[in-house]
Amino acid sequence: MTNDLNSFSLNYFSLAGQVAIVTGGNKGLGQSYAVALAKAGADLFVVARSEDWEETRQLIQETGRRVEFFQADLSDRKAVKQVAAECLKVYGKINILVNNAGTIRRAPLLEYKEEDWDAVLEVNLNSLYLLSQEVAKVMVEQKSGKIINIASMLSFQGGKFVPSYTASKHAVAGLTKAFANELAEHNIQINAIAPGYIATANTAPIRADEKRNAEILSRIPAGRWADPADLMGVVVFLSSKASDYMNGHILAIDGGWLAR
Repeated sequence: MTNDLNSFSLNYFSLAGQVAIVTGGNKGLGQSYAVALAKAGADLFVVARSEDWEETRQLIQETGRRVEFFQADLSDRKAVKQVAAECLKVYGKINILVNNAGTIRRAPLLEYKEEDWDAVLEVNLNSLYLLSQEVAKVMVEQKSGKIINIASMLSFQGGKFVPSYTASKHAVAGLTKAFANELAEHNIQINAIAPGYIATANTAPIRADEKRNAEILSRIPAGRWADPADLMGVVVFLSSKASDYMNGHILAIDGGWLAR
């Protein structure tokens, strides 16, 4: 163990020369993660289900970094297993994986359909496991890497009308710890971000509901919904040398929601 405090510098947060995969990185929080990593110096390999990625392309290119896109439906296991190989074809390495892609289906528990349960678990859990496994094989060979999973407030709580989403996000927290336990010896760190209530297009209907919006804000000590930019710093931290001794942690960025 060293105690050379002079060895630390802000360069610990630099991602220069790194290659990052971000799933679901063409919009919403995924876009914020991708742009943040580019601003920190990384080149991006963005995986998206649709080809609606021109805005993301422009935002990343404005940082001076390279970005390549790969269209894939992560409910298709064959497509999931192609992601790492395609990134290696383009860049020759993978330093960072952000497992952001996810889906949600809402219905009362007694009416919840089996196909909705399966669809959510396939994207939110199975694709994350399979892609992390493939990328980890590359990182073990490189003897370094960072995997950042996207958990949720429902990794800690039960919620209502979203049993498959809650189950998947609890499982994401568990897999984060399981992967961390096995891969730490290879100099690979696996952590998760658990976002609170974020002002995105997906939450616009909730924010437009005055009663529901007021209920949510009354629970958040910060007194506001998060902006996607509030998540940009944490993804850079977890992707950088600054977090090299952080492993298996679920980091809540929630304005104090869980503390209330």
